[in-house]
Amino acid sequence: MEKKYSVAIYPSQDVIDSVKTMKDYLKTKIEWYNSCNSVGHITICEFTFDDSQIDKYKQKLFKICDTFTTFPVYLNDFGSYENAGAFYITPNEDSKNNLKPIMKKVQESLKPLKLKKSDDPHMSIGRKLTPENLKIASQLFTTIDIDFLCKEIVLRELDPVKKQFFVIDTFSFNGNVQPEFVQGSLF
Repeated sequence: MEKKYSVAIYPSQDVIDSVKTMKDYLKTKIEWYNSCNSVGHITICEFTFDDSQIDKYKQKLFKICDTFTTFPVYLNDFGSYENAGAFYITPNEDSKNNLKPIMKKVQESLKPLKLKKSDDPHMSIGRKLTPENLKIASQLFTTIDIDFLCKEIVLRELDPVKKQFFVIDTFSFNGNVQPEFVQGSLF
């Protein structure tokens, strides 16, 4: 059966709680909006496929994450994609430079799948906001300074009724370096 999945980086519970507080506050000002109920996260990719293959892709995610090393992520600014009506928290440059290779390698490990990819690491507060609501969000939230240790990624499945993703598996960063394969010569 075809299902929709997402691979994402979840921050610490403290950051999840802070993002929820921001989303709830925005909701008091503009009422319901897209992603007001979603857990704070950094999307790596989304895809739809037959769930009979899920174990194969879980194995790929486990293998790639096993090689990643934990690192701190500093979220220190807000931004927006005006054409998409998205308002988000953005990591500082060092954090972006650490997140981008992780995102790219995860996306490459899921290569045969048709992915909807994210190339710009960010944590959405709201999506599909009207220009007026985007302006309200940018006036409400002007400074931020939070951080978390990036130590895992999660695989999430979309609940078609609630229209929210829920975590079905977690893949830890273990820092295990894979030996480089070197073609040897017999003679």
